[in-house]
Amino acid sequence: MSSRTNLLQTILTSPRTVFNVQSLMLMTGSDDSLRLTKSLHYHVADGKILNPRRGIYTKLNYNEQEMACSLFRPSYISLEYVLGRTGVIFQWDDTISSVSYLSRQIEIDGRQYLFRKINPELWIGMEGIEQRDNVAMASAERAFLDMVYLSAGNCYFDNIHPLSIKNIRELLPLYRSPILNERVAKLMNIKL
Repeated sequence: MSSRTNLLQTILTSPRTVFNVQSLMLMTGSDDSLRLTKSLHYHVADGKILNPRRGIYTKLNYNEQEMACSLFRPSYISLEYVLGRTGVIFQWDDTISSVSYLSRQIEIDGRQYLFRKINPELWIGMEGIEQRDNVAMASAERAFLDMVYLSAGNCYFDNIHPLSIKNIRELLPLYRSPILNERVAKLMNIKL
């Protein structure tokens, strides 16, 4: 069996749906990135895999949440995407909003991916972020705190009842921000 066939088999049998050259080098044990890249381009041209963005390769049907977490590392899905799906905000679109070390907006296959920059010190604590199936996603409480932190309090929430005050209190110290504490206390109508 050729190395191209082994590479394609590795990709197609993997539970992952989004790859880069570094991850595939680890998965295949290859140490020749040039040869691996040529093999990837061969499979893209053959229609077996996709190359939706430079350096990113996917199965034909890939997980868009996994794509969001693979574009810039470290990053995790948060903000409007999580809050809309948990019923905290009612008006949201299909943009996958994430928190990362930089701010960018990217479109891939008609899907919008929005990245908002957060202070690197906040990456120390990964509490409130669930890692599952190559997707890192904030809890509703972490997404709420990210939103208040990044918007300087200029945000509106339709329904704060799905949020756990206990979890918010546990996560707040990660942000090390007395101003955020004040904003959250006011928004939640609680004493911290």
